[in-house]
Amino acid sequence: MKLFGSSGTRGVVGDGLTPEFVLRVSKAAGTVWGSDRAVVARDTRTTGEMFSNAATSGLASVGVDVDVLGAVPTPGVVRYCEVEEVPAVVITASHNPPEYNGIKLVGDDGVELSVADLERIEDHVLAEEFDTAAWDEVGEIRRVDSSNRDYVDDLLASVDREAIADANLTVALDPGHGAGCLTSPDFFRELGCEVVTVNANPDGHFPGRESEPVGSKLGDLCRLVKASDADVGIAHDGDADRAVFVDENGEFVAGEASLAALAAAQLEEDDTAVAAVNVSQRLVDVCNEVGANLELTPIGATNLITRIRDLWAQGETVPIAGEGNGGIFFPNYRLVRDGAYTAAKFLELITDREVSDVVAPYTDYVNVRVNLGYDDEAELEAMLDAAREYAESADATPNTTDGYRLDYGDAWVLVRPSGTEPKVRVYAEARDEARAEDLAAGAKDALLAALEDV
Repeated sequence: MKLFGSSGTRGVVGDGLTPEFVLRVSKAAGTVWGSDRAVVARDTRTTGEMFSNAATSGLASVGVDVDVLGAVPTPGVVRYCEVEEVPAVVITASHNPPEYNGIKLVGDDGVELSVADLERIEDHVLAEEFDTAAWDEVGEIRRVDSSNRDYVDDLLASVDREAIADANLTVALDPGHGAGCLTSPDFFRELGCEVVTVNANPDGHFPGRESEPVGSKLGDLCRLVKASDADVGIAHDGDADRAVFVDENGEFVAGEASLAALAAAQLEEDDTAVAAVNVSQRLVDVCNEVGANLELTPIGATNLITRIRDLWAQGETVPIAGEGNGGIFFPNYRLVRDGAYTAAKFLELITDREVSDVVAPYTDYVNVRVNLGYDDEAELEAMLDAAREYAESADATPNTTDGYRLDYGDAWVLVRPSGTEPKVRVYAEARDEARAEDLAAGAKDALLAALEDV
């Protein structure tokens, strides 16, 4: 696909992502869907309303009535689509910096579109083939203000509310100025938790911290946990489909560790977990311990969703899937990454134990990630050629599911291009920090050397 990556399409506003482009994608989606009604929603980015207006106009111009939800977490939009049986154009760049925005497309079953459906829409965008409606057949537009409240109510009915309330937990919450500001504080309070917040005002400039909830950016949350004597810290990304955690001591919990802990609570023998090719050995260990299967896919929500559906068709049970960045699926609840639901399932684990105890079995690994930017296709190709040569010359057999992954038994390293940003990412994991750093540095140096010849 030329337009859509591993989780929709994203770009810097004004440089690759424009209202005109959003208009065309929305017209194409409305044409392909053939639905008489659709949804437009967004996160809190400063350009969100502008692009929402473009999407609304595009859908209406091909005769589709539009429910405009405003700022809503992506999982809240997905719930609305499932309940109302309508597709959606979601304006979000998830965890990307504030100058970015993007488009995510959801089907009328409440699931992000498959690669095949995205390709059909992409074909119409590139060919500019739209079913433009006559002046008296354009779609009607209405504002819907209840979707956030309905989403919170759905969450409350889907978790062990009584057990969480009985635990008298104090939650320190950092929604990162994103859409989670509009739902998560109420949700956790109504679960019976004492809630203290930081970065909880919606602001598309993300003034308090960057949108991606990584440990190096969560200093305010770590300090809040300690100052408030909270039981746990919870952080979201811009559209609140992720949740990462801080323990009771104010220490960041690696997303790979929280995923492993949640998986250990969900998986039984002969179940299947689905993860991306950058999967941590921690999840591999959990699957081995309980006798569950592990399926690997290319990175990105679209790829995980496709594989989960394939496994369902084969009669497999898939209670959990996800990546170590806090984006976790609980498919038996809903086929979407849901930061608030993930956080509530984690709260269920700490009703009688501290966070540090829950994740203790999964803290023996160290992860390193390096991002290398590129300016044009020539630089990208040079780095990917270098990655291939590096992998082929290594003392391990490359896994080429998505990029090049080298497994060494005690450690692994992965090189792959980002599906959402002009970067090539290097991931490494080992029990020893120096080992992980060395693996990442070796791959990084090979890529940088290639750039010198461009």
